[in-house]
Amino acid sequence: MEIRVESERYNPLLKRKEVHLKVAFNGRTPSRAEIREKVASIMNSEPSRIVLDHIKTEFGKREAKVYVKIYDSPEALKTIEERHIIERNFPELREEKKEVEAKEEQPKQEG
Repeated sequence: MEIRVESERYNPLLKRKEVHLKVAFNGRTPSRAEIREKVASIMNSEPSRIVLDHIKTEFGKREAKVYVKIYDSPEALKTIEERHIIERNFPELREEKKEVEAKEEQPKQEG
């Protein structure tokens, strides 16, 4: 997988860096986790502060356009990003949420 930075800008209002990338790959489209790890190493950042907004591929091409947001802190990420985007990028949070909901749904026995 090869990543090329197309454009990069800092958004001081939202405390994040917005980056447009081109990702060249062989085989299947890389997962969000794989791209996040690679972007973290390239941009000298922590994966917990990186959110992939979208990955767009064109039919028949072995490359994708990716829009990435790198926040200054994980707290800024949690306050600004929408919940479904966070769940897409951090599937472990979705699993924890399901476990909590399952425990709450169990019928309570009265004694």
